[in-house]
Order: sequence, then structure tokens, then C-alpha cells
Amino acid sequence: MESTLPAAPAAPELRTQRQRAWHTFKRNRTALVGLAMVVLVALVAIFSDTVLIAPLTDAEPTPLLAPYDPTIQDPRNRLLPPSWEHPMGLDTYGRDIFSRILYGARVSLMVGILSVALGGILGVILGLVAGYSGGAAEQWIMRSVDVLMAFPSLLMGLMVLAVLGSGLTKMIIAIGIMLAPGFVRVVHGATLGAKQNDYILAARAIGAGHPRILFRHLLPNILGEVVVLASIWVASAIRVEASLSFIGLGVSPPTPAWGTMIREGVQYLTTAPWIALFPGLAILFTVLAFNLLGDGLRDVLDPKSYQ
Repeated sequence: MESTLPAAPAAPELRTQRQRAWHTFKRNRTALVGLAMVVLVALVAIFSDTVLIAPLTDAEPTPLLAPYDPTIQDPRNRLLPPSWEHPMGLDTYGRDIFSRILYGARVSLMVGILSVALGGILGVILGLVAGYSGGAAEQWIMRSVDVLMAFPSLLMGLMVLAVLGSGLTKMIIAIGIMLAPGFVRVVHGATLGAKQNDYILAARAIGAGHPRILFRHLLPNILGEVVVLASIWVASAIRVEASLSFIGLGVSPPTPAWGTMIREGVQYLTTAPWIALFPGLAILFTVLAFNLLGDGLRDVLDPKSYQ
């Protein structure tokens, strides 16, 4: 007679930490949309003037994405409205706005990513030192951070640029310094909690040096919070870069920059609104992309979200 005992339940599928993170990320549709938008902006920035096939004649090579040179002026057709030939119209100097927006993506991404990288490196080092060492070093670092964070972000950027001067490299440094205090606060708080864990006490017991404890044990365990913060603050850095370019402290003309393009179109809002409208939409799209991606990464790096 056959047994009628119920079948044993199937064993749960075992996943590595990386597989669980990817599974959580795939279930977050908002994060996937943000990732797709970020990839799109990155591809535009990379291939805006890339030439895949060199011309066989003496003609100028045609870029892959940008239909026109963003610096070529056509005064006879200035303020031309959007058309099939110029999908976003021409600006006050007769330059193609669509091509300038494609080239401007490179400036925005470069400033956003490099300034966050600079601010993150400074903030992580100072936050680790302050949280781990304590004492006078912690008090000095954190009180200095409190003073810097008392200034609005745009005002802080203006103060640094007033000392360094305008330009792309100096703007990256200014925004990086502006973002560093926020990284210090986050890393300091995470370090205070992590340094009490058993693995840190065990590392001290076996005689591990302070640099090894900081960068081999503490940093990997708080890196998730830093990555989430960095992805969100890239959007803030792009917004600040556009604000500084709007007031004339960005890259030097005629290099395309979204903030500069908006400034040039402000006086024509009633007669030629497309000059300022399309660069504004480009900033909105890019900032939204990094914010969505940052929210998704926060869910992925939260252990409570794993199932």
C-alpha cells in the first residue's frame, strides 16, 4: 500500500549577497527606470561628438548624435523656432539648441561625478578619523563641519569660487568642498555604530593597526551608505553646477552648459521660450534620473528588503 504522507516542502533557494541585491533591485521598477535614464544620459554624453566611421572624402566627419557643431553661429536664422531640421530651434546666436544640449550633458555629468568623488573622498577620510579616534580630533572635525553646513550650498560654492576663480576644474573643486561636510556627518555616524561591533574588537585584540581597521574593516561595512548618498548627491551637484553657470561662474563660453543656456534664454521667455525650456527639461531629466537611482540603491543596500 502506497504511503499518503505529505511531501516535504522544497528547500528555499540559497542566494549570495550579490544575487539578493540584484533580485531586490529588479523588483524595484522605479530604480530600473532611474538606471535606464542615467545610462541614457551617460550614452548621450559619451557619444555626442563621437565619430564611428571616418569619412572617405575631405569632408568634415559627422558626429554620431549631435547633428551640428554646437559653436557654429547662424545670425541670419537666430531665434528660429523648433522644426524638422532643428528639433529644438536655434538660440540667440543661431546655434542649434539640440546639439548644445547633447554636448552640455558631458559638462554636467563630469562636474556631478567628479565633484561627488572629490567630496566623498574627503568626507569619508575625515568621517572615519573623527568617528574612530574620538577625542579632540573628533571635536575639531565635527565643529568645523557644523560651521560649513551652516552656509547654504549655493552660497558655499560662491565663496569657494570667489577665492579660486571661475572655470570647470575650479567649479568641481568648489562643489566637492561643498559636499564634503555631508559625507563627513554620514560616515561619522555610521563609524560610531560600527566600531562597537565584535569584529572591530577582535581586530584590535589581534593587534591590527588603525589604518587596517579603518580601511579593511570599517569602510567596507559603511560603504553602502556612502554609495547611496553619492548617487543622490550627483543630482545635487548637477543642480548646483547649473545654478553657478546661470550666474556666469561656470565653464567659459562658447562651451555649452545647461545653466548658461537657460541664462541666455531668460530674456526671451515670452518670444522664444524654447531657448530656456529645453535646457531646463534636460536638467530636470538628469536630476530625476539620479534621484530615482539613489532611491533604488537605498532599497537594495537595506538588509531588511532582502527576501
